[in-house]
Amino acid sequence: MLDTRNIEGSENWCGHFVGTSFIFSHDAKLNTLEGDPRFFFDDSNTPQGQGTGTEEWGGGGDYWGGINMTLPFAGHPTGAKDAASAKAPEDKIESAYRFLLADLMPFGKNARIQLEHGGMNDSKEHYETIAYWYGTPGTSLVMSDEVAIGDEGSEKAHNYVSPTASEPVEITSRYELGPDRLDGKEIYPAETDKGRTMTGVSEFSMKIRPENLGVMLRRKLDYSYPNQRAEISIADASGGKVGEFKPAGVWYLAGSNTCIFSRPKGELDPTEHKVQTSNRRFRDDEFLIGRELTAGRSAIRVRVTFTPVKIPLLPNRPVPQLAWSEMRYSAYCFTMPQ
Repeated sequence: MLDTRNIEGSENWCGHFVGTSFIFSHDAKLNTLEGDPRFFFDDSNTPQGQGTGTEEWGGGGDYWGGINMTLPFAGHPTGAKDAASAKAPEDKIESAYRFLLADLMPFGKNARIQLEHGGMNDSKEHYETIAYWYGTPGTSLVMSDEVAIGDEGSEKAHNYVSPTASEPVEITSRYELGPDRLDGKEIYPAETDKGRTMTGVSEFSMKIRPENLGVMLRRKLDYSYPNQRAEISIADASGGKVGEFKPAGVWYLAGSNTCIFSRPKGELDPTEHKVQTSNRRFRDDEFLIGRELTAGRSAIRVRVTFTPVKIPLLPNRPVPQLAWSEMRYSAYCFTMPQ
């Protein structure tokens, strides 16, 4: 629906995503709404916004119950519940909308707003879409540094230290982007990267821009380790000298790529606890560092202290292996756009 990268002569845009309106069928086929909305911001390979069906994005579960609905910020204003119910050809045209005037989504470098067509992105229904956004050419989020964990040269350049870190391990997996294959063709092939896990403390230094208004730290991780939690501390590392560490907050990512799936046949039937593990182990996750810890500094030292969350997937089930996964850290500085 929207990709701001390299449009209107500018590689970068910063602004706000504020809504959508769209036609998703000309033949009253509502099952195309089984597709997931996925919203990506600022170079992330993991959607910061994702739903399990397009009709929920339009404000109504289960295809709005087959009826029309118009609310100020969401709705399904036109379209019959199925082709047999249409009284005129126009009744087969299905539309929906969602406006974010009260909860707009900001972005500092780019935005990609996507809807799958059907549950496997295989629907042939004709879509007509509008995405509403405000933007200015340029960027308010600038990547200033990146450390690749497991790469000897990068670790040395950023003075990476972690006494409990594992040896570098190669992982072949995927991000959560959509179906792996469609009609026998591979859509999102697996990729290989490497990183470490640790159960104690890790430290590394990152270059930042002194005029920053805060820093976003992005981590690429292995999501097979559940409930990754760490306390983050920041010290001034300008000029190569490390100052006093001060707490910046808790970095917590709940869950993992293993979950419980239950879908009994009857609404009142007993739950069915089925353990499922996805093949999507790669994930990007962000942590915001306030400007009081970054402004005026040309470099910071980051300390990550692992604080495990010992929650079993189900009661009486053993707690899985716990660790903090590190594959890559990227520092993005908030700045005023030119």
